[in-house]
Amino acid sequence: MNNLYHAKDVEGILERLDKLTPHAQRLWGKMTVGQMLAHLNASLETAMGRNFPKRMFIGRIIGGFFKQKFLNDKPFSKNGPTDKNYVFTDSRDFEQEKSKAIALVKTFHHDGPGKCTTHPHSFLGKMTPEEWAILQWKHLDHHLRQFGA
Repeated sequence: MNNLYHAKDVEGILERLDKLTPHAQRLWGKMTVGQMLAHLNASLETAMGRNFPKRMFIGRIIGGFFKQKFLNDKPFSKNGPTDKNYVFTDSRDFEQEKSKAIALVKTFHHDGPGKCTTHPHSFLGKMTPEEWAILQWKHLDHHLRQFGA
């Protein structure tokens, strides 16, 4: 499985991030490219223990059943629901968000499993560092494909 602890997988994500431009057009969804990068950054910060969204009630009930769907080798489906903690509707500075995304990916990889959050995912619940690394890679891949990168 691809994940952000594998150097080759990180290199591929960084190359794709580098190809993004402020004029990239989405192939699905509602976010602009700047909003998408802010969304990715907030998600990475959660995995790194820098923000702590509360567990969703519905996630406590059914999150565990969906966990393997999110961690398998199939790409995420298009137009899925987004936790309100990760929705950005304001205008975002593309270059600032892109630089931050690159730095966060590098830091997540460099810090490794020992610095990964121990807090549960807001929907999926308790996750190992390896599961966080897989989920973050898949999330980045999903949104980079959304913008043709």
